[in-house]
Amino acid sequence: MEGSMMMGVEGIKKTILHGGTGEKLKFVTGSIIVTFHFRTQLCNDERTVIDDSKKAGMPMEMVIGNLFKLDVWEILLMSMNIGEVAEFCCDVITGVCHILSLRRIAVGKNPVDWHIHTCGIPNMFAYNSLGYDDLDELQKEPQPLYFVMELLKVWTFKYDRESWALNESGTCGQGNKLFKQGRYDEATLKYKEAIMCIKNVQTKEKAWEAPWLRLEKMANTLTLNYCQCLLCMEEYYEVIEHTTDIINQHPGAMEAFYLCGKAHMEVWNEAEARDDFMSVLDLDPGMKKTIKKERSYSRTVRRSRNVSGAIRF
Repeated sequence: MEGSMMMGVEGIKKTILHGGTGEKLKFVTGSIIVTFHFRTQLCNDERTVIDDSKKAGMPMEMVIGNLFKLDVWEILLMSMNIGEVAEFCCDVITGVCHILSLRRIAVGKNPVDWHIHTCGIPNMFAYNSLGYDDLDELQKEPQPLYFVMELLKVWTFKYDRESWALNESGTCGQGNKLFKQGRYDEATLKYKEAIMCIKNVQTKEKAWEAPWLRLEKMANTLTLNYCQCLLCMEEYYEVIEHTTDIINQHPGAMEAFYLCGKAHMEVWNEAEARDDFMSVLDLDPGMKKTIKKERSYSRTVRRSRNVSGAIRF
């Protein structure tokens, strides 16, 4: 373990646990996407772990750079080399609000979602909870925290705010072309990159006002394109997860119900599929022929499975 150093930012001290081999991040033009693991620990004798991305089974991705700022995380990551593992001791000023942002991003949520648009004491006063029991306790009794970061990968891209993500020559357009070519793995990466861009721009807007809603619609469109790819890749449970998130926020999202119903059908959740397809018809009766075709297909598959065993789609 190398010696500790002050970060030049009040309240943050860094200790390098393992030196990296790459260069530090540079911000000249465009934006940067970083992939990293993180662990959050209490500053007690047991070093109690609050969050650990490795235990969750996957690293986190975040857009940082021009216009895309998430406070402390950008400062910490910008101080690191690729491959470096470092521990950051942060005082109470950097506390619960930033854990909340990191936790929500790690599970694919907007860090400034509608019910968590303010952080800290104002949010506690308005909603009586941050949405997590352990963070509620931390909010009541603030304390220093340790963040252990491992910087895995860095790549850059150029952007023109939200229009970059959706125009035909941009990431969404590239994703659409790859989808039509049947290159679903590559298409998902393009859609994911565009979603991250939109979500980070969205954090600059006030929730549920017109600019935020416009970006929300864009993000949902990209997410549904992403789910179309996942269906083709037979990643049905991930489709259910993403479309359910959209439905919970936007109950009038007909296409989300449709894709969710198709995914439920593929994993034999018949009741859920039926409910989703009924919601589609409630929102758009013109989908009756399409839904009838999907249900007929499901019955055909069921009969085939009963005769010859499982079919691989």
